[in-house]
Amino acid sequence: MAGGWSRDGAVQEQIDSTIEDALQRARSELPRGESLTHCEECDEPIPQARREAMPGVRLCIACQNEHDKQRTVYSGYNRRGSKDSQLR
Repeated sequence: MAGGWSRDGAVQEQIDSTIEDALQRARSELPRGESLTHCEECDEPIPQARREAMPGVRLCIACQNEHDKQRTVYSGYNRRGSKDSQLR
């Protein structure tokens, strides 16, 4: 049952859309290709275990941690279903 002006299933569609967007974003950030033997930032050797565990890795653990800290936080707010986007 939908409430207000929304149709039946609208809330679930918004939830599904938000999850699909998050999955696409996460998949796009996965490394691809062949792993490097040395970090592309600091030129330190990347351990074999890391290269096997994460195919396509390009950074050592220290540089990857720093890269992750600097990444902007995604809010996860789905504007497609918000009332603000419907008013514009």
